[in-house]
Amino acid sequence: PAAQAEDALVSSKIMMGGASTFDKGSRKTITRGMNLDKANYSNQDLSGVSFQQSIVRSANFKNSKLTGTSFFDADLANCDFTGAEMDQANLELARLTGANLNNAVATGMYVNGTTKMEPASIEGADFTDTAFRKDQLKYLCAIAKGTNPVTKVDTRESLMCP
Repeated sequence: PAAQAEDALVSSKIMMGGASTFDKGSRKTITRGMNLDKANYSNQDLSGVSFQQSIVRSANFKNSKLTGTSFFDADLANCDFTGAEMDQANLELARLTGANLNNAVATGMYVNGTTKMEPASIEGADFTDTAFRKDQLKYLCAIAKGTNPVTKVDTRESLMCP
């Protein structure tokens, strides 16, 4: 019961504008400092939702559609993005320390600025058309392996690893 109540509260923050939306109405609420730790967003379409400057550690985004979603300056430490569709997501200034991006379709993402791109695992992720800094690329290429099951693109090739 307590877990269901917390899931309902987290969901209501999105539906009521606590997490701003991209193209749904005129809500543009910024979630500065909002704590969404351990939230369960698995298997949901959160395209265009803005988690700007939010604390979203250890949240579950497994198999979610996150096309155009903004995680600008968000703390995403230890989040699970396994199998997520993250095309054109904004990760500028975000922290992804310990995150799981296995089998994610993370194409065309915006990862500039001081984004802390140090996920725990990226096996099977597709990063085609996502530009990374040299230090980020060095880290990612060191752990890159596998082929994305959806796009059939090799992770190392999508990163253009040497």
